[in-house]
Amino acid sequence: MSIIVGYIPTREGRAALGAARNEALLRKSKLIVVNSHRGGRDYDAAEAQRFEDELAKVQQELDEAGLEHEVRALVRGNEPAEDLIEVADESDGEIIVIGLRRRTPIGKLILGSNAQRILLDARCPVLAVKATEE
Repeated sequence: MSIIVGYIPTREGRAALGAARNEALLRKSKLIVVNSHRGGRDYDAAEAQRFEDELAKVQQELDEAGLEHEVRALVRGNEPAEDLIEVADESDGEIIVIGLRRRTPIGKLILGSNAQRILLDARCPVLAVKATEE
């Protein structure tokens, strides 16, 4: 059993990682951090290096916390929702943790497409967290 978290280096991503870390400690479960990119022409070497550096910091933080974990950087052409659901299915995920960003009143009518897909299609529970106001 494992806790799956979708991570990108944003306030929402850090909030999701923090909540997932807490869940993993509480449940005494492995934490799997998933960073998913579709790839393509917008994903160049500089962007790849930036995410690799950020994931190295996450790896170090989790190592220091003594938490059993795995960090996966996926660039397979999938939407992030597809990758998170697939990782949860193949690793017997107990819960998926995702970060949500604040939306405008009109934006609230439509939840982000990745978040909506994860909430509707995941076979395990999903914990959606918001970043704290700074």
